[in-house]
Amino acid sequence: MPTLRVALGQVNPTVGDLPGNSALIRDAAARAHEAGADLIVFPEMALTGYPVEDLSLRPSFQNASRAAMQQLAAGIAADGHGDLICLIGYLDHSDQADQEIGRPRGGAVNSAALMHAGSVLARYDKHFLPNYGVFDEARYFVPGNRALIVDIGDVRVCVAICEDLWREGGPTQWARDAHADLVAVLNASPYERMKDDVRLELCVQRARDSHAAVAYANMFGGQDELVFDGDSLVVDHEGRLLERACQFGPDLLIVDLDVPAKDRSAAPNGLPDDDSQILSLGSRSAGSPPGPSRPGVIVPRLDDHEEVYAALRMGLADYVDKNGFASVLLGLSGGIDSAFVAALAVDALGPDRVFGVSMPSRYSSDHSVQDAHGIAERTGLSIRDVPIAPMFDAFQGSLHFTGLAEENLQARIRGMILMGISNAQGHLVLATGNKSELSVGYSTIYGDAVGGFAPIKDVPKTLVWELSRWRNEQATHRGEIEPIPPRSITKEPSAELRPDQRDADSLPDYQILDELLEDYVDDDTGAKDLVSSGFDPALVERVLAMTDGAEYKRRQYPPGTKIGSRAFGRDRRLPITNRWREKTSG
Repeated sequence: MPTLRVALGQVNPTVGDLPGNSALIRDAAARAHEAGADLIVFPEMALTGYPVEDLSLRPSFQNASRAAMQQLAAGIAADGHGDLICLIGYLDHSDQADQEIGRPRGGAVNSAALMHAGSVLARYDKHFLPNYGVFDEARYFVPGNRALIVDIGDVRVCVAICEDLWREGGPTQWARDAHADLVAVLNASPYERMKDDVRLELCVQRARDSHAAVAYANMFGGQDELVFDGDSLVVDHEGRLLERACQFGPDLLIVDLDVPAKDRSAAPNGLPDDDSQILSLGSRSAGSPPGPSRPGVIVPRLDDHEEVYAALRMGLADYVDKNGFASVLLGLSGGIDSAFVAALAVDALGPDRVFGVSMPSRYSSDHSVQDAHGIAERTGLSIRDVPIAPMFDAFQGSLHFTGLAEENLQARIRGMILMGISNAQGHLVLATGNKSELSVGYSTIYGDAVGGFAPIKDVPKTLVWELSRWRNEQATHRGEIEPIPPRSITKEPSAELRPDQRDADSLPDYQILDELLEDYVDDDTGAKDLVSSGFDPALVERVLAMTDGAEYKRRQYPPGTKIGSRAFGRDRRLPITNRWREKTSG
């Protein structure tokens, strides 16, 4: 029975950092080579980072990516690992005429390079281009129409890139028609809650459909709003899980793939006519075992709360580090949102890189100030007090605001303080608003909405509470101090911008609100259907009016980590000027 030792290089590239990403790839290739691998598969766009967005349309970046791949091939060979076969994702471009209406400028292609012995031997271009959710690949890339089949010794490998696996036909059908033993899939699949189970089910189904094993290599790391969770895996031709990598971290899977012998005496059928690429390369282990057998490693999955928290932590850490910020700054009110973001920031960056500011007003309760200092004492972050009453009085002496304008003035003074300290000391300001507030516009533009990154932008209020309780429970289990003051979790939420103010004065119960918003924002459920499902008609009209009217605020809100199926920003894009309104009847 033929055996192929396959490696999956789960790496964290940075968009545009061709030298840095090349170094990550060379390091993983060296370790795979030392482990006796015949083939290593890297993620989609591993060399360039993903998504590259409009960078893909620049000829200068296309040419730089192609040149960097050639240099990488030479570099891996110079390292002494040239006999390792590599599949590496990168950006390339079509050499055909590209001045066609409806064709992305420059003819960019989302490609996989087949590398061996210091050269790029062949290129596979992604066949199916996703154009939904966070993906705009029809805007950026030209679809490929050539199969890439490579025989490594007696094992036949068919190449696919991400979306190619999710659709029937194309590469998965080519793999079956060519009697392939392995479908090698390069992926940049963003994290969503519970998505790992969907991926495994997909790989199992495609393996059974194509009668071939599936090696699914996914990147990890944060890129602006997106987080990639890794979770690379290998299933055999019957769909049995052989190995699975960790989530949200670097990993190198090494799998000994035993494949049943297949009769390939007849020419492959069903491949794209004359454009098919079928190459033959020798296996490092041809004629001899690839070394001692390696036991399969299946890293246990994280539970739901741990998984979401890991995604938020990585999204924040990579945004800060990849953009070159030394530290972060946030307002600490003593409430649940700022307390949770502070604990998350300390976990992501360390306490010495997190700075908080308590900015009490005449309406701030004693327990709010105490809890703001409590989070600092519990986590070790630095905190300073800047009372806003003198500044508020100075503004009011000239402006004489009342009502909502007076309330929002306090929030805007706090925003000005945070941005001023940021300018003076170089911190990145974190906005602490959650998805529930962002949905209904319960935030002050240029006030609590200021900042450079919003870590819980896609986290509903009820989930903020759940994650806060979970984080404290984890600390208790480890014998550590709970990072979040318990009172911040249990007390009734309030903006404290007027006497005895409560969120409940302006908003429905958060449990009900979040259920309604999930249906409306995430699932596009119309008003009539919301009422039919049991929501009060008056509540539906009120919440939908607030949500639709807050679009202009959301456009000006900082980016934040996507964890759900429909995040504001890349996922959900509605016109600001918009007179369409959902109706509960008629």
